[in-house]
Amino acid sequence: MTAGVAGLVAGSLAMAAGEFVSVSSQRDSERADLQLEEQELRDDPEGELRELTSIYQKRGRPLELACQVAAALTERDALGANARDELGLEQERRARPLQAAGASALSFSAGAVLPVISVALMPAALRAPVCVAVTVLALAALGSLGARLGGGNQRRATARVVGWGAVAMAITAGIGALVGGVA
Repeated sequence: MTAGVAGLVAGSLAMAAGEFVSVSSQRDSERADLQLEEQELRDDPEGELRELTSIYQKRGRPLELACQVAAALTERDALGANARDELGLEQERRARPLQAAGASALSFSAGAVLPVISVALMPAALRAPVCVAVTVLALAALGSLGARLGGGNQRRATARVVGWGAVAMAITAGIGALVGGVA
């Protein structure tokens, strides 16, 4: 139980930290792109207006309408229009490191708690096989659910999650046996 709870906490924290660092890097890149776009809007507002007009034309708008849309959006919020339509950065989809870290920690904890509970409820002789079985079933369920929510191929996603999860479990068990045998 001690190892299971420690693994749950350590894994949750590691996932949260990794996600925070990764999404923070993405956010930094977005901010740099926005700063560059702000500079371009200051240095060449007409060029940026032409660029937006061209984007709207490529999306099937006639030249006159593309000019009107670009001018109206630029007048209202030039940086917002360029961020969205030129850079593909929509406000609602911008990187949020703390939110991503929390979601990652919660997801890991939700998945890790099932094997910990199974170990707590089983007699010592059954703990390892039951833990493996519960973990594989949980991985399969989560892989399938993730694919269904994301619109992906459920069998392929389930196989991928179970396969890589099994590899991770085998490596972890091997290291545990090696380290446990050394002491």
